Order: sequence, then structure tokens, then C-alpha cells
Amino acid sequence: MTEPFVHPYIPNTAPDVRAEMLAAVGAASVDEFYADVPADLRLGRALDLPEPLVAEQDLARHVSGLLAKNTTTTERLSFLGQGTYAHHVPAVVDEVIGRSEFLTAYAGEPYEDHGRFQALWQYQSLMGELLSMDVVNVPTYDGFQATATALAMAGRLTGRRRVLVASDVLPAKLSKVRDFVRVHLDLEFVAPVDGTADAAGVADRLGDDVAAVWVETPSRTGAIEHRLQQLADAAHEVGAVLVVGTDPVGYGVLTPPAEQGADIVCGDIQSLGLHQWFGGAHAGFIAVHDDPRFVMEMPSRLFGLATTDVPGEVGFGDVAYDRTSFAHREEGKEWVGTAAALWGIAAGVHLALMGPQGMRELGEVLLARTAYAQRALAAIPGIRLADGAVHLREFAVDVSGAGLTAPGIVDRLRADGIEPGVAASEHELVVCVTEITSQHDIDRLATAITTLVAASAAEAAATLDTAATHEEHRA
Repeated sequence: MTEPFVHPYIPNTAPDVRAEMLAAVGAASVDEFYADVPADLRLGRALDLPEPLVAEQDLARHVSGLLAKNTTTTERLSFLGQGTYAHHVPAVVDEVIGRSEFLTAYAGEPYEDHGRFQALWQYQSLMGELLSMDVVNVPTYDGFQATATALAMAGRLTGRRRVLVASDVLPAKLSKVRDFVRVHLDLEFVAPVDGTADAAGVADRLGDDVAAVWVETPSRTGAIEHRLQQLADAAHEVGAVLVVGTDPVGYGVLTPPAEQGADIVCGDIQSLGLHQWFGGAHAGFIAVHDDPRFVMEMPSRLFGLATTDVPGEVGFGDVAYDRTSFAHREEGKEWVGTAAALWGIAAGVHLALMGPQGMRELGEVLLARTAYAQRALAAIPGIRLADGAVHLREFAVDVSGAGLTAPGIVDRLRADGIEPGVAASEHELVVCVTEITSQHDIDRLATAITTLVAASAAEAAATLDTAATHEEHRA
């Protein structure tokens, strides 16, 4: 905005109000207030907004035009993952969360949404069974936030600063976590070996100043950590906490981290009945054992059976409310934060529909199709798997031996209606398959990449022939 404008409903657009607010926080100007935001993240110009759209139909046309620029992953053959996944969402999930007693743009409360507390309590119970944990919170903003809070809990529990990061973490997740914990925790990285944690390397770095060992399973590339118990034992020996970031979608068939020594399990529930959309609907979970030391460090809401004002009557409501910043305000240990309540209900409906047998079958399909896709791509000349770990849903391939680059593969196949994965580096392509990815889809991807490899080899051979011809002429 280039000219001062006092909006009738935004008080800080009034110069005197803005000056008073800046004085209260000790900043001389708005620029100084935002000094912590790196310059390369600032727009540095006015927003490119259209002229005011007075009529509703003009606004609808404008917004429709913007939305039409998007392409959904359902319109293309997509192998995109890296934090947001294309799982099937049963129709009943959308039907239930679209009901008026649940649908809301924000958290909502029981006095206008009868049944919401019970529905979220049922979600918590189903998640607890899936994760083999006793206590699961109402969903937080997203899985990144949940992981940051889980590590902060470990810091408060131990009174220590050091956190050993034992896994390959999604860059966007690591950025969010680092921003959240950097004031009170120091992240130290122990490079994984062949896709999973270097347990010996972690043990060497442990000490009585370590708050937590942080493991991601699946990792950034979908590798399943198989040394959780070993890492838990080593962490516990020095009084540290094992925090495991995960995706619950595989625990119908995989052993939950809680049964391998994990103290805090956290992650995102997007895989449980939430669409991929344009970046997904996300919500985070934090799960702990029934240990008051851990439960009382959870900042977010917990729903359970609570007494009412009527003697002998109970209902669904907040439990252990005194933990929260709702009760302690600015004296709270951590803010409650935004609750993604609607997504919790969606995940609850999904889990209730699937049941233990459905989740087992889903996990088996994911493991089987991942293994099939790995074999199909690794069979292409010059393509090799990035590591030898067991993978769920995602895996990375190194394309350097094929004379290709990962961004080059993405660009070439995108033109053919295929999103082959995410180019994580010059030669690393991360490929994702889910239950909606058929064997035919995987074969089509393998054939398309094989064609690119063959074209690259032919081009290289032609270049060599040309060079040889020039040498002959020169001789």
C-alpha cells in the first residue's frame, strides 16, 4: 500500500494507533518491527491487486480465473509426495465433515456444535489404538507444528538444550521446527547411514546435556527406521527423550514407535482421510504414554469425560485443562495454538471406516507397491536406488548414471502429463506411490524414464561420433 488508508475495521491502519502499538513493543517503525524477516522473503513492492471489484459476479469471475490456473494431481499421472500425499478419501468422510454440526472455518465450540467433543474424543481414541499410545491430543495446526512442540516438550521435561537429529528430515519441516525451537533448543545432526539412523554415531554424541533424540520414520525419502529400540535405549540411558515424527498410515502393518521405546510420537494426519488438494489439508498429532510428566507438558487440548455442574453428571469436555494457555494465559508453558478440529473428525471417520483390517491391508498395499516401483525404476540402465533401507510409499533414485538430471526428468515428463516425483537435488528424484497408484501407472513411469535414458544415450553416442569424425578430418 503506497498511501495511508484508514480501514474502518482494522484499527492499526490509523496512524495514531499504529504509533502507539509500535511504541508499546519498542520499535521505531514497521520496518524495524519486521527486521527479523530476511530481506529475500520480503515482497519489496506493493501487492499486485486488481482494481476494486464492486459486483459479486465480478469478484467470482476474477477468483475463478485465478483458481483455473491450478492443475490438480488427479488430472495428471502424479508421483508427488514429500509431505502431502494422494491417498483415497472415502466418500463418507466428506459427507460427515460436511454436516452442519461439524463444518466450520475454525475451531467451533460445543455450544454451537453439539457432538464435536465426542467426535474428537473418538478420534483421539482411534489414534491411540493405532499408535499404541494412551494419550493423543486434539489436532494441532499441522504435523510440522506438532513435531516442534514435541521437541519443546522434551526440552522442558529435561531442562536441556541439545537435540540430536538422527534422520533425514523434509526441508520444509526442518525449517519450521528450527524456527520454533531455536530460542531454547540446539539441533545437532547425525548423518544417516544407508537411509536410516547411524545408531552408533548417535550414541557417541549422547550426553547428560541432550534433551532428545529426534527420529523421522518414514524419513524424507520414505525410509523406515529399524533401530528405534536401540536409539530409545541409548537416549534413556542418559535421561534423554526419544521423539519420533511419523505418518500413522503404515501402522496397520508396521510396529508402532511406542512399542519400540518412543516417549513422544508426533506427525501429520493428512494421510488419514484428508485430500491432497493444492498442498493438502493438514493437522498434527502428539501422542504420549499415560505418564503425568509428559501429559502435563502437552499444550494442546485433550477431550475426555468430564464432570458438569450437575452432581453425578458427566459429559465430553476438556480434561487436564490447567495445562493449557487458556488457563494460564501468558504464564502458560506454550500456547494452545490453532486446532484443526474438522480434520480430526475426518481422520476419525476414516479410521472408523477402515478398522484394523482395513489399515492392515492399506499398509500392505503401500509396502508392496513401493517395492514394485523400486524394482521397476532400479532396473532402468543408469538408475539406482539411493539407499538399501525398507521404504514406505516414497523412495529416492540417483539418476546420475543415466546421463540425466532430476529436474530434467521432471521437465520432460511433465510435458507428457506425468509428474514423476520431486527433484530433491541435481540427481536425486523422490518418487511417491500410494494405494491409488496402479501397477500400470508404475510401468508407464518406468517406460517413460527408460525412453529418456535411451534418448540421452543416443545423444551421447552421436556426440562421440561427431567428435571422432572431427578428429579423423583433422588427422
